[in-house]
Amino acid sequence: MTNTLFIGKVYHRFDELTSTNDWAAELLAKSKPPEGTVVRADSQSAGRGQFGSRWESAAGQNLTLSVVLYPVWLEAQAQFYLSMAVALSLHDLAEALSAQSEIRNPPSAIKWPNDLYLGNRKTAGILIQNTLSGQYLQSSIVGIGLNVNQLEFDASLPNPTSLALYCRKEFDLDEVAERLFGCLERRYMQLKSGQRTAIREEYERSLYRIGEAASFVRTADGAEFSGVIRGVTEAGRLRVETEGGEETFEVKEVQMVM
Repeated sequence: MTNTLFIGKVYHRFDELTSTNDWAAELLAKSKPPEGTVVRADSQSAGRGQFGSRWESAAGQNLTLSVVLYPVWLEAQAQFYLSMAVALSLHDLAEALSAQSEIRNPPSAIKWPNDLYLGNRKTAGILIQNTLSGQYLQSSIVGIGLNVNQLEFDASLPNPTSLALYCRKEFDLDEVAERLFGCLERRYMQLKSGQRTAIREEYERSLYRIGEAASFVRTADGAEFSGVIRGVTEAGRLRVETEGGEETFEVKEVQMVM
């Protein structure tokens, strides 16, 4: 049993699913499961990332799960705060596990909008599916894919890593899941209590390559330019200082050159 108030108290575990987000969505369509209900699968045959990208994960080595939440107090226009809170919970988890390691690790960071990076490599992705009721959120399915014990990855993937590679030790998946639930619940309750400014400030401090000169590509025309990440807007647009002044970008409008 997880040491939380509500996240993970109802826990659906499967050997394999097509997608934990899809299973959670079907559950929501038929009933109203308790807030914090977790759907976890050892393997996903059709796991998804942002904007339809596939999430590759070796069976039984990583965490692939979805959490049902009801942030009915959060305005639709402010829904990126939920994304920031979830990303921070993964960052909190990585920092806590790294602190227990004897290895001196490169810093963890959040690559906009919500990927967890360990050094310069990706170890987690988030896919949040929100439903709206008027001007507020009605329900959210928070899908998380976290590479935990996987040591080898498909060569076609750009820059994957795992907690095991980062900390040079194998982890108990159930223990990592419980710690994740605790981190997620704390950040969710922080958001619910109205601490939006603190969440945004911590998120911006944790952004990958913030304040550093970097190269970017505009996806519309492939034009490359230099800029410095300065933060995000309340709506989640990336703020980049360029030679022509500050510009803001939606996800998929710009890509950082790695």
